[in-house]
Amino acid sequence: MIWLCGDTHGDLDIDKVIRFFSKQKDVTKDDYLIILGDAEICLDDGIVDDVVYGIISKLPCTVLWVDGNHENFDLIEKYPVKEWNGGKVQFINGTIHLMRGQVYQLQGHSYFVFGGGDSIDKKVRTIHEDWWPQEMPSKEEYDEGKKNLKKAEWKVDYILSHSCPRSIACNLVKRINKDEEELLDYFDWVKDNVEYRKWYFGHFHRDETIKGKHYCLYRNFVQIKERLE
Repeated sequence: MIWLCGDTHGDLDIDKVIRFFSKQKDVTKDDYLIILGDAEICLDDGIVDDVVYGIISKLPCTVLWVDGNHENFDLIEKYPVKEWNGGKVQFINGTIHLMRGQVYQLQGHSYFVFGGGDSIDKKVRTIHEDWWPQEMPSKEEYDEGKKNLKKAEWKVDYILSHSCPRSIACNLVKRINKDEEELLDYFDWVKDNVEYRKWYFGHFHRDETIKGKHYCLYRNFVQIKERLE
């Protein structure tokens, strides 16, 4: 089985994961939890990462994650890129980083994954210490996404991201973050040109369903268990 949840922020919000899996039965490492950005699993290459790894290593499932805007991208980039279930990944601290623009085949379903987002508080952060410009996607990553969607014939079962289309974000915030507009517009293009069943994302620290098949997750967990024909 596969579960999805929103941001965990290292050890700050991971208690929800511990509580959730303490109530689950018959879970194995063949089951997945996918964190929809701001996992902060690779953050300081030291004490914080050790604490988070200690918690994750005790979970009964395998943890996968989409990158958000609060990740140490300088550290992430040091890990080798490998192929896994149809797309590029990085194996980091006992977890699997699902990379931007990839299409994966997991337990009978196809997933288009695209991380990234903008930190609205970056003006009070220090570059390459607690804020990294790589949080926003590059042109190469946008192009990679379109290339892989074309290979998938513009159809996937699920889309997983940290942020979301502009047309969806308008339902969650009063004012669109200008520094994130490029990514939001890219997601609008995906929304209009790709066939998909549901789109799940984090980022906004809310649990809400928008326009029927777009789901913002934070505290809630969603289980994907049905097999598609």
